[in-house]
Amino acid sequence: MVRVSTGNPSAASPDRLIALSDGIFAIAMTLLALDVRVPPGLDSERFHEALRESLPDLAAYALSFLILAIFWRDQRQILVMSARVGGIPQHFALAVLGVIAIVPFPTSLLAEYGAREPLAVASYAATICLIDLLQLAMFATLRGRHGVREIGEWRDTAADLGATVLVFGASVPIAFFFPQAAMWIWLALFPAKVVLGNRERRRANEGAHDGGTED
Repeated sequence: MVRVSTGNPSAASPDRLIALSDGIFAIAMTLLALDVRVPPGLDSERFHEALRESLPDLAAYALSFLILAIFWRDQRQILVMSARVGGIPQHFALAVLGVIAIVPFPTSLLAEYGAREPLAVASYAATICLIDLLQLAMFATLRGRHGVREIGEWRDTAADLGATVLVFGASVPIAFFFPQAAMWIWLALFPAKVVLGNRERRRANEGAHDGGTED
């Protein structure tokens, strides 16, 4: 059953905020690819050398693209689950988008310096962790102020967001001592997301089979 709270008369449909989010995520994802390039006019030897040197850029691009795709999915899911949006939750949503827009910068630091500079690794991890903390805050205030649909959905979403905070938050202090190990820790996020996604789908199927869950 859908619970709708209308305690804030200024709250509005989240459709326009979802559209703004889609646009900012698309721009950030596109900017990630700008650092992936090979200079023109190279001979064969220098061409192959430039390709090898571009591998860190490609790896950083792929990692950030996947992470932004996850954040985009979570942002849409949170806003769609919300009955209405406005006030403090909207400020958190805009803060998320503000940090999303700067993700290409720590991504370029990671690609350029990688494990050679612990601060580059720590900065990247801290940026991702901050985005997820802001999404958690947005989600918590949306649920408290405007209502969120179906108890199973918000529990699964909270667990999904918490996994990213745990993985990237734990890697920040580790990065200052073992930057390469911190980057390996990030890979744990993807199997965790798969497990949580399977659990969410299983609960959704069970709920559909039982005719829905009342909150």
